Amino acid sequence: MSHRMALVLFTVATLGIGLLIGSVSAPDQWYQALAKPAFNPPPWVFPPVWTALYLMVGVAGWRAWRLPERTLLRIWFVQMALNFAWTPSFFLLHNIALALGVIVLLLIAVLAFIAQAFSRDRIAAWLFVPYAVWVAFATLLTFTIWRLN
Repeated sequence: MSHRMALVLFTVATLGIGLLIGSVSAPDQWYQALAKPAFNPPPWVFPPVWTALYLMVGVAGWRAWRLPERTLLRIWFVQMALNFAWTPSFFLLHNIALALGVIVLLLIAVLAFIAQAFSRDRIAAWLFVPYAVWVAFATLLTFTIWRLN
């Protein structure tokens, strides 16, 4: 597979799967009834933030794929699986505790990716920094919702 085709595949798959999961797991009445902290963002914030993040994550995955050693790519796939598991855990299963466990593991995986990428591909590492900040914020938000409910 050519590098250009792989880049398209990584970005389209990451963004497409993320948007698909988000569209079938949209917040429902259960979520509306939950107690939420004052720092809970308005709903319109999530689509543009996740679109930008998924594009950066897709490019970082492509950059990891280009490396001969596969540890970084494995971490990338682990964090994607955890990323894609959080939304259904929270919004479909209505299991805040499970979602909290998933997002804590996701944050660990994202930080592991950055740590591993920093010595192998600094651009991939830096592409994950905004993602790490957002996941850290989402972890705090999930924890706070769990505590309030």
